[in-house]
Amino acid sequence: MAQSSNPSKLSLSSNFTTPKPLLKLRPNPSFPTKLGRPPSFRIVSSLSPPPPPPNSEATTSKTLNLFSLLRAIPDWADRIQERGMQRNRALYNHEKWVQHRSSLRHFRHFLSSLQSRVILSLVPPVLAFTLVAVVIASYNTAVDLHCLPDFFPVLRASSLPYQLTAPALALLLVFRTEASYSRFEEGRKAWTKIIAGTNDFARQVIAGVDNSSNESIKSALLQYIMAFPVALKSHVMYGSDIGRDLQNLLEVDDLAVVLNSKHRPRCIIEFISQTLKVLNLEESKRTMLESNISCFHEGIGVCEQLMGIPIPLSYTRLTSRFLVLWHLTLPIILWDDCHWIVVPATFISAASLFCIEEVGVLIEEPFPMLALDELCSVAQNNIKEAIATEKVIRARLNGKRKRHSYEHSPNGWPDT
Repeated sequence: MAQSSNPSKLSLSSNFTTPKPLLKLRPNPSFPTKLGRPPSFRIVSSLSPPPPPPNSEATTSKTLNLFSLLRAIPDWADRIQERGMQRNRALYNHEKWVQHRSSLRHFRHFLSSLQSRVILSLVPPVLAFTLVAVVIASYNTAVDLHCLPDFFPVLRASSLPYQLTAPALALLLVFRTEASYSRFEEGRKAWTKIIAGTNDFARQVIAGVDNSSNESIKSALLQYIMAFPVALKSHVMYGSDIGRDLQNLLEVDDLAVVLNSKHRPRCIIEFISQTLKVLNLEESKRTMLESNISCFHEGIGVCEQLMGIPIPLSYTRLTSRFLVLWHLTLPIILWDDCHWIVVPATFISAASLFCIEEVGVLIEEPFPMLALDELCSVAQNNIKEAIATEKVIRARLNGKRKRHSYEHSPNGWPDT
């Protein structure tokens, strides 16, 4: 195949020229031409929750503020009640009994109503039911004055159901209070036996243990006996500081052992048992002293039973629910007869009936109602007084015996 004498050359250049733009954009001096910082990117997944609305945080904060405001009054009432439960009770003497049966006691009790923890602890429920009565009375008044559409009914009902259920509510409150008082009485009797057993145990040790060879062990045993009621009191009382209460009764090493034990009263009993074994005593006398420990074990059992087993909760809940339903519907029942007087009537009824129920709840746990601190102090003072007067009484009796033998000797001279 013949080739042409003047072949064409391949050229890499192109004659294509860039067209002029139809619109010419001019930079706007009001916008920056360069980014001051690199742009940020956020990855949005289809599984991620949608972003909250702009007002959700404000709504949440308002809800929390409202909830905290509603909780403020009950928390305040609970703090007052718990402070009253931890207050030390005092034993009565002749002066207090005279004041207790004074003819002016009713005026004194009425004037001190705002200082009563029973009344102050009932501020939340009584206030709530009084506000419910105000709301119902306002609604019925608005309906009577035709401030609401005609299809809104007046909240009223017959009083016959209340007349039929009033005896049931009275019996519930009476049985609840009576059951609580029986627990209080059982706790009082248990502590009476514990204090009496402590005094009798100490008396037997003081009179039956010889001081010549057992003086230091005898003193330690008496300290353990005095420490037992204090340890049991701290065991059944909430908020008691057993270390502070026993620091003046036990040595540092013994107190450390008691504090490290899980059951402090039984640890004290173990100290007493081991001390009785160390004493140089006849076996019959040691057995007689060890028999007193059974009183301490019995006291622990009764106190722990009262602490761990309340009145059946179904009974307590039934009484509470009955009272709540009674006072929620009381303004509706009394509206036809009382109208706006339902507000003070609901207040008086709630304050009275809830006070009775509150007293039953308080004395259901008997130990804060008893003067346990003063009972322990009285037992300690009695034992310390018996220890102090032992030598004096023994010296007096020895002197009388010597004088009697001198006066009745056959030859006029005292027997050697």
